[in-house]
Amino acid sequence: MEELRTLLQPWYLQIKFIHLLFVMIWSFSTAVAYSWYVKSAWIAWQNNKDDPHRLERRNWTMEQFDKGAALEHIAFPVVLLTGGMMVWLAGWGMDSPWLVIKLALVALVFVPIEIFDYWISHMGGSKKQWRLIGDMKRYERLMQWHWRFFRISTPLVVTVIPAIIYLAVTKPGF
Repeated sequence: MEELRTLLQPWYLQIKFIHLLFVMIWSFSTAVAYSWYVKSAWIAWQNNKDDPHRLERRNWTMEQFDKGAALEHIAFPVVLLTGGMMVWLAGWGMDSPWLVIKLALVALVFVPIEIFDYWISHMGGSKKQWRLIGDMKRYERLMQWHWRFFRISTPLVVTVIPAIIYLAVTKPGF
């Protein structure tokens, strides 16, 4: 392992660049879509549930969001991998309070969010697959779950991502 560390050490800044690039892709890839399209389509439908056009727009927007989330879901594992490499290459340990807090936030907030997000966007919770099968009852239930997920995860994301970035950049000693 020490040979690998010695081999990768000169590439630390390139690894950091990849890490930061994928952090940006992960953290911002769905923010605009949610803020400007999903949220407005959902609220428009909630305000007029009898309008079939609004229901169709809500459903289409949520399914398109799931497609766009694929970019986020590729980026997150790259963030974890390159972040781990940087910790290892820099020799940081659990004696760095900023790192402990940062890792705790990632492990306790983002890993569970991403696991559920992967499931609801692409796996058993994929709304499109249930629409194509014709199970509209399950489709609607998944729509409601996804909307609830957004309402819970969005405040966490908009507060915890800047906190993690702050910790990574300033590395406060507390």
